[in-house]
Amino acid sequence: MRVFTPGEIAEHNHSKYQGVLVAAKYARELNLLPRELLPLGDQKKLSTRALEAITSGQVDYRLVRRRRPETE
Repeated sequence: MRVFTPGEIAEHNHSKYQGVLVAAKYARELNLLPRELLPLGDQKKLSTRALEAITSGQVDYRLVRRRRPETE
């Protein structure tokens, strides 16, 4: 099991909390992929793959403000 320190996660993100949230969202997206597209030899958990991608800077993302419904 790979251990990620808060400093590693915050290195390529604005904060360690934001990095963990982005990694969780990315792991959910990886889970939606068909199993045929995932490498067979790589039997790591999806959360570990996501955190590795986040800490290495492989994932580009942008923050989008949540739209609030307009009340009439």
